[in-house]
Amino acid sequence: MEEIFYSRECQLVLKLLLIFVLSGFIGLERAALSKPAGFRTHVLVGISAVLVMEAGIFLQNEMQADPTRIAAQLLSGIGFLGAGTILRDGFSVKGLTTAASLLSVTCIGLIVGSGFYFAGIIATFVVYFVLSYSNFISEKVAHFNEFNLEIEVKNPKEVIEKIQDFLDHYKIEITEMKIFDEDEDSKEYIKISGLYRDKINKNKMIAGLMSIEQIKHVLEI
Repeated sequence: MEEIFYSRECQLVLKLLLIFVLSGFIGLERAALSKPAGFRTHVLVGISAVLVMEAGIFLQNEMQADPTRIAAQLLSGIGFLGAGTILRDGFSVKGLTTAASLLSVTCIGLIVGSGFYFAGIIATFVVYFVLSYSNFISEKVAHFNEFNLEIEVKNPKEVIEKIQDFLDHYKIEITEMKIFDEDEDSKEYIKISGLYRDKINKNKMIAGLMSIEQIKHVLEI
């Protein structure tokens, strides 16, 4: 029985099952937040990492090749997949955390593929904790919260002062403001980035902005 358990075939199945659970655990957290890379992407990346490491170990046993060379190429290649999840949206950049989680899953897959199961399991729980609770921790530590608004308006230059007075009421410090004019559909809008210390009722704030006559649409981005 022990001989069967430690056979190459049985160990490969164990590694694939383990990385399915570990990478899927992280992928579900990303999927729950509707991130670009979710359960399937993380599982596929994790399985690929295990197979790459297994290929390196196989080549080492059969041809005395360096097993780390193929793994190093995988870490370089995962950058292209991670870049696909990073998007520029107005003033902010989204997807960096998801890209980092893909890199983490890759490394977990490599460590599981090498046979160091304990490290892979511990790393999975650490990564999950960081993804799930980092926002809660940062909110307790950080002095400011950031927000971004896209406001569709009629005659934006005439309404800027009203928007500024309204945000001043909520003690929001405007860090950046830009006016956009799209001639194709006659859409004019303002993008605003700001910082605030105290908790604010965003629903009430957006409803208040909509009460300004020239404002047609408000979107938090």
